[in-house]
Amino acid sequence: MGLRERKKQETVRRIAETALRMFVDRGFEAVTIAEVAEAADVAVNTVYNHFRVKEDLVLPPSEASAGRLAGIVQAREPGVSAARAVLDRLRGEIEQRSRTIGLSPGFGRVLPMMLAAPTLAARLRELGEQMVAELADLLVAETGAAQGDPVPRLVAAQIGWVHSLLYGEIGKRTVAGEWPDDIAEAALTLLDAVEGLLSEQVLTYATRKDT
Repeated sequence: MGLRERKKQETVRRIAETALRMFVDRGFEAVTIAEVAEAADVAVNTVYNHFRVKEDLVLPPSEASAGRLAGIVQAREPGVSAARAVLDRLRGEIEQRSRTIGLSPGFGRVLPMMLAAPTLAARLRELGEQMVAELADLLVAETGAAQGDPVPRLVAAQIGWVHSLLYGEIGKRTVAGEWPDDIAEAALTLLDAVEGLLSEQVLTYATRKDT
């Protein structure tokens, strides 16, 4: 990575961290882009060059991607089903205390701010719906399901439900002030319980064949 790219990434990181700190302190809607730019010591246009809309400062497309679930499933190894790929990834992220799953320091203050902002709360809901839709499209393509077959959509919805349930549990416990290790243990226990309730059809659907 060259010096120019490193400087660019440092600027993006500084803007995002500054904005998030201000949003948590004052509320998302109370802070303007101009105030973020001033606090980050950049021009307003610089903020917009890196973040298309204000919501991207909290939910950048590179991290909050509608293709997350489809990407996990698409990258699975032979012999692994769609649901198994997602379950295994979620377990790994919990064990690593990954920011992706909400186990990062400070998330307990960030989540209430997000839920209190109507546009951010709406974007979270839309993101969940888009994840399920993209996963359903992938499952249709991979399995060759007939037009109108509800199974790919239903399996995608089940996987999306597990994903949302886990995020909700981690968020609730984080806001309550529980320790990260305790949250992770509870999240793994929940994931085990959910897996036990999923049907065999869901757990084995779209198992990738050896190629």
